[in-house]
Amino acid sequence: MKKSVLTCLLSPVLLGSILFAENYPTTGSIERLDPSLNRLIPMDAKIEILAEGYVWSEGPVWISEGDFLLYSDVPANKIYKWKEGEGASVYLDPSGYTPKDPRPGESGSNGLILDKKGSLIICQHGDRRVARMNAPTDSPRAVYETLAGKYNGKRFNSPNDLIYNQKGDLYFTDPPYGLVEKEKDPKREIDFQGIYLLRKNGKVALVSKDLERPNGITLSPDEKTLYVANSHGPRPIWMSFELKGNGMAKKGKVFFDSTEYRKKYPSRKGGNDGMKVDVDGNIWATGPGGVLVFSPEGKHLGTILTGQRTANCAFGDDGSTLYMTADMYLMRIKTSIKGHGF
Repeated sequence: MKKSVLTCLLSPVLLGSILFAENYPTTGSIERLDPSLNRLIPMDAKIEILAEGYVWSEGPVWISEGDFLLYSDVPANKIYKWKEGEGASVYLDPSGYTPKDPRPGESGSNGLILDKKGSLIICQHGDRRVARMNAPTDSPRAVYETLAGKYNGKRFNSPNDLIYNQKGDLYFTDPPYGLVEKEKDPKREIDFQGIYLLRKNGKVALVSKDLERPNGITLSPDEKTLYVANSHGPRPIWMSFELKGNGMAKKGKVFFDSTEYRKKYPSRKGGNDGMKVDVDGNIWATGPGGVLVFSPEGKHLGTILTGQRTANCAFGDDGSTLYMTADMYLMRIKTSIKGHGF
């Protein structure tokens, strides 16, 4: 049985060995399929376990003003804060489902990002919206502003992950994972899983509805390409969409199909999920076994094998640390390249 995060935070053993240790426990390994990975990840890099005890950790985002990481525990309906020397603590409760009436399912927050003003933007499963919170760097008394709650008058399924472009427009995905009954939920109003663009004027446009489970999402550094993970077991693909000048997408193409990869490594668990890009345009995508690293052309360079179902990742510190949310764990690894945006 998994320990609760509160137990982890209060346990003297964990406080000494994990949360406040100078030397964190290490795990996993690095699979190097192409020599070019060696310039992205140091040869002596280790995967460190920073905290544990979550139900399903997700959506990490680095807060430069304050030097800490925020990340979601989706089923627990909480956002946690991790800071070097202080460890993990509850930052926001509730995070994704705010009514007082109990609700089953994956109701909490998922993807997190900051806008240009430094406000925390949250994909809220239970509230079925993308919302802005008042102050991400203070101990919050949360006040939310709905940025996107409906498309054509119908409520979203459960916004999952998101990425801003330099214009301030926001792309986000909307699979059904946060619905109580997924496909057959009687409260479901949209009968497809969409990729959307929220413009600065507040209008929502549908970018694509061609994926069964659109999940992780990110942009190439030049913002000419939108990458989206499809976490659908029968069609486990990553898609790339060439973007038009107005931000809308041309017909997408398969960037990487992990079907054969899954057959080759059946013990590597996890679906195509969150992802980030580095300054050279390489894609760091959570998937079977951990974090798969792809070149901009779609070549699989190697994998950070966490040994866990890995949900998402984010660059932090000075941009050369990759933080990973992996099932009940928060992990990190040093990189030799910086994430885009640092």
